Amino acid sequence: MLHHRKNRWMYGLLACIVAISVNLATPTVSQAGFFENLLRGVLIWGVQSYQISNLSDAQEQDFGQQIHNELTRSGQVKLYQNQRVVSYINEIGQRLARQSTRPNLNYKFFVVEDDSVNAFATMGGYNYVNTGLIKTAANEAELASVIGHEIGHIAAKHSLEQMRMQARNQGILAATGLDSSQIVQLGVAIAVDYPNSRSDETEADDLGFNMLTRVGYAPEAMASFMKKLMAANSGGGGRPPEFLSTHPATNDRIVRLQNKAARYSGNPQGSLYAEGLNQQRYRSRLSPLL
Repeated sequence: MLHHRKNRWMYGLLACIVAISVNLATPTVSQAGFFENLLRGVLIWGVQSYQISNLSDAQEQDFGQQIHNELTRSGQVKLYQNQRVVSYINEIGQRLARQSTRPNLNYKFFVVEDDSVNAFATMGGYNYVNTGLIKTAANEAELASVIGHEIGHIAAKHSLEQMRMQARNQGILAATGLDSSQIVQLGVAIAVDYPNSRSDETEADDLGFNMLTRVGYAPEAMASFMKKLMAANSGGGGRPPEFLSTHPATNDRIVRLQNKAARYSGNPQGSLYAEGLNQQRYRSRLSPLL
């Protein structure tokens, strides 16, 4: 019933616009602009558009939930369900997120049942870590370095920036912004297909590194894990870690992180930054998976 009333209202308004236009034989420029804007408003009535750069935290989290629903519904992401493992990953993630530059987001951490070595994040605080990456990490600090890096992408709103760029490249970025379905479709594509830029990777490294040290994790873990992945990639004979295709690593990044970590090793309080290196404890917490 409401739909029919809405249509009658729209048709009535359009009829009024046409009638007024007929009575104005030669409309002025200002009149023409007024009617053009009014007609445009009628045609998009009921379709909510969003300016990506102006999304509130609540809107960003809502779209993150919609993207998550689509990723799982479509089968592109299969969630690992063992609660002991999932709770452990969430525990690590929440400790790091509290030290991020956007601590007020409602961060969520999921384990993806996939043996490829990968992790990714979407808007609104949604983080995903593959079982393959969890198995590859030698200890909690190495895993935390990846999770912190992904939180860094969220904190810096890199997926929103990528979304704006992809929408512009595809010619779907209107002056009024994007509608919700476009945001979700782009969000899914960015999550699974598009690599991050080198500058975004560097920023996420720095933000993640800061989170690591604030929590007390060993700062050398980020560089050591990245170096391990690059060695696996250059070794040949096997499938390169998927993480490197979406998070391009370079020797320069590793050297930067090693230099940042070295500043802590010479610190008289360096022992405060040595958490997460106990491999036996790590494997014990993950025993249902390993």
